[in-house]
Amino acid sequence: MTSRPEHLPERLALISDVQASEYISTGLLEGREEVPSIALNKVADELPGDDARVQLHRVRDLIDDAVTRFRDERPTAADAWLAPRLHETLRLSRREAAEKGFWTYLALGVAPDYVVWRHRPEPKADGARGRVARDKFVGPHYKQAFARLWWAAELFRNGSDYRPVVVACGNQDMLNSALRLDLVDHRPTALALVDLMARGIVRTGREVNALTFAVNAAAATLMYDVIAPDVERDGEPLRDWIAGAESALPSPRNTLPEGPAEERVPEETIGRLVGHFEELFADAPVRGRVSETAE
Repeated sequence: MTSRPEHLPERLALISDVQASEYISTGLLEGREEVPSIALNKVADELPGDDARVQLHRVRDLIDDAVTRFRDERPTAADAWLAPRLHETLRLSRREAAEKGFWTYLALGVAPDYVVWRHRPEPKADGARGRVARDKFVGPHYKQAFARLWWAAELFRNGSDYRPVVVACGNQDMLNSALRLDLVDHRPTALALVDLMARGIVRTGREVNALTFAVNAAAATLMYDVIAPDVERDGEPLRDWIAGAESALPSPRNTLPEGPAEERVPEETIGRLVGHFEELFADAPVRGRVSETAE
């Protein structure tokens, strides 16, 4: 199995897809080979400055703890634990998180072993090795191993509260479906989707897929930001939270961390969409669901 890189510099870095492609071999995707970390770091662009947020060991220690904690469980279980803590550890702005080369370096230069452990499928029936999908190293934000977790935490948190993130990341179909949709950038919409999951109205992967499809289709004629407007967001709490990285302790392992102290979405706003989405879901086709009429 691919192991922890032998060479880990002090600071995080950026690496382009073109540069990264040289190191994403079939052997790496199958978990048989290591990333030549010294060679990779020679071509990577180390992030400048002494900002605490660029210290590599903070995120590497977190990833090590995730692997240790979930080693005897299904690797998918790590997502709900790691997403909020990765978000709180890195303390990025959305503009910084949009830098694709950052996530590529995190996957390839910092934790390729985690990517292989988390995303390599089980061996096939004929004994052939499963391969990690290449886009877990260099894919878009809704597929790349670490970007998908950061964006899930960013889009599903309610101000400083990461509890909705844990619910969202506990269902792989929510991660795989909702993160592709622009509508989850509207906080009341994202939190209404999570509320239906938290209350057990939507449970299975098929139901999540049916819900997100129905909500997205209805968005073509309904403007959710008009039906359920969000509060105006002040950028000061985020700036303060980012600046606080200099004195922050490592992200707590046994309790949820706290995100930026932004104003929460009003409960009545979320509730307005919950009721609407519940009606959409009731009429949505779910494979395997028997309707009351058929019964």
